[in-house]
Amino acid sequence: MAQADMAADIATDLATYYARRAAEYERIYARPERQADLRQIEALLPAEFAGRSVLEIACGTSWWTPHGARHARTWLATDLSPETLAIARSKPLPACVRLAVADAYDLADLGSVGEEPFDAAFAGFWWSHVPLQQLPGWLALLHARLQPGARVVFIDNRYVEGQSTPVHRVDEHGNGYQLRRLDDGSTHEVLKNFPSQQQALALLGPAAVDVRWLALEHFWVLAYGRR
Repeated sequence: MAQADMAADIATDLATYYARRAAEYERIYARPERQADLRQIEALLPAEFAGRSVLEIACGTSWWTPHGARHARTWLATDLSPETLAIARSKPLPACVRLAVADAYDLADLGSVGEEPFDAAFAGFWWSHVPLQQLPGWLALLHARLQPGARVVFIDNRYVEGQSTPVHRVDEHGNGYQLRRLDDGSTHEVLKNFPSQQQALALLGPAAVDVRWLALEHFWVLAYGRR
């Protein structure tokens, strides 16, 4: 199978999984062992985006959106799944927030849903779902949508032995896959990578300045300026 075809299949499978998981997704934020980490991230996000026009990638049910958008100038939260966006639309989000269906791999088309000159971007739990062989190109795509000096923040999971879903296989590119079971009884193979700080920063290279990496027990936060 060609690399492009394989990546397209992964993206389709991921979209199907999250559409079916939408109603149960936010349970992950209720886990007691994660509460201290979550409160710390919630506290740091507003200052990162204060006064900025922010593009949020793969917002899902918009659990993080009200925290990040608290002091933002504008905030465009995008996701491919109408099912997760329906939950997001039911929430009392800040007035600066707009929601839109958009493909994270087709950011050049965002002119149809927002004309802001974005000077910030945010993605929670998206980096880990992008195939390793596509990450450099995807990051370049994101950076092309942002003004020089834009602020970028990623949040994602760290692998915690005994608590994280085990990786059941690794493909030829080094991507890990988990088997996840939903309430409807379906089982899905989901691409999920757990980068180290060194691996993440190496991918950014000279495109990033003022880089900060925060490693908590269950999550990592990467914040930087787009050169």
